[in-house]
Amino acid sequence: MDFVVSLLVGMVMQTTSLLLESRQLIGLAAAVLAAILAAQLGWHGTDRLIAWRGRPDEE
Repeated sequence: MDFVVSLLVGMVMQTTSLLLESRQLIGLAAAVLAAILAAQLGWHGTDRLIAWRGRPDEE
């Protein structure tokens, strides 16, 4: 019984340390994804603005 408890405690400790170490990589990946999405949105928004401003006035 002691072996099973010590095995479970060891697994929990390893999982916790792995999650704490990978938190920085997850944050970096989220930052890169947010930058890519912001760039794509900016590019698309600029294209729409240029197309809208380039239209001849219809009156």
